[in-house]
Amino acid sequence: MATLATQIQAVAVAWQIYAIAHNPLSLGYVGLAQFIPMVTLFFVAGDVVDHHDRRRVLTITYAAQAFAIVLLLTLTCLSVDDERFFYITLILLGSARAFGQPAGQSFLPQLVSSERFPQAVAWTSSSRQSAVIIGPALGGFIYIWGPTAAYSVCLFFYVATSLAIATLHTSSQPRLRDPSASVFRRVTAGIRFIRWQPTILGAISLDLFAVLLGGATALLPIYARDILKVGPGGLGLLESAPAVGAAITGLFLGRAALQHNTGLLMFACVAIFGLATVVFGLSTNFHASLVALAVLGASDMVSVYVRSSLVQLSTPDEMRGRVSAVNSLFIGASNQLGGFESGVTAAWLGTVPSVVIGGIGTLIVVGLWMTLFPGLRQLDRLPDLHPEGTSMTNLADAD
Repeated sequence: MATLATQIQAVAVAWQIYAIAHNPLSLGYVGLAQFIPMVTLFFVAGDVVDHHDRRRVLTITYAAQAFAIVLLLTLTCLSVDDERFFYITLILLGSARAFGQPAGQSFLPQLVSSERFPQAVAWTSSSRQSAVIIGPALGGFIYIWGPTAAYSVCLFFYVATSLAIATLHTSSQPRLRDPSASVFRRVTAGIRFIRWQPTILGAISLDLFAVLLGGATALLPIYARDILKVGPGGLGLLESAPAVGAAITGLFLGRAALQHNTGLLMFACVAIFGLATVVFGLSTNFHASLVALAVLGASDMVSVYVRSSLVQLSTPDEMRGRVSAVNSLFIGASNQLGGFESGVTAAWLGTVPSVVIGGIGTLIVVGLWMTLFPGLRQLDRLPDLHPEGTSMTNLADAD
């Protein structure tokens, strides 16, 4: 339900703001407004998630997102045509997600064994992607009745999600703070942990730069409106296409987990992601564009599968919140900041050159990262991963 709400909201906000501003850069600001809170809050968010009930944190964050939707609904009902008010509301939305994302990522390992965790990632990602398939198309369809209808549906889903999680019964061991660690060292422990784990650093930074450069999806409203000329309904289908590829791939990975050469397969799929971005950027045919986006989503799903499993299985439970917060920051940078980068380069160079250059940049990053992170390239079986036993005391003493 939350993913459906997020996708419907994304379609509604993008179409509404572009209709107000008629400027590609305005779509970039949509991503930037949601990324800023992730940068400013991720230290605090990780520490909160590691030392409080993760179920409760998730409940509050979804309630906060529901409140942000109320504000968007109010702006729409008042016919506000200044996009800056929408950006301010998106900052609030991003603040809630800054806490919700690490809480959600670090919550799953409490529910399944390490051996089954990679498949759990695949199944949950696939179910989420199924909602991503439905959400944008549903959002585009609902938007026919205007943004008020779209935001009303989002509000219902966020409230229902918050209530559902609040009633979920789980058991977890208390995670106590190390009294010998300063506040600064405690909240920055996630960064130091990743610094000493080059395989994790390579995986999340590969995703960061690959998606940052290949952020074609941020410009989909322009493609739908000006290049492919398919309207809001077509925009919904374009938004859904990557999720179709991702969901199918997730179902496959859920039934048949990757057994060997996981690192090489991830690099190959990120390269396919870059190639699909180039094809989409050059396409003027709606159906060809849908296929390119589906391939893009399928290849990205493999990266999500490997990265999520690698981060959670290699991190001690008492640090998963802080490490997940750093991971969320990298994901947010690749998505929201990538949207800003795409908007800026589209304004400077044009929409099509921006997408094509970004896809080529992704291919260059793949080549560089295979050289810089040989351990990631040589990664074999995910279930064999386990925490290195890094303690909070070790991290507090580390330079």
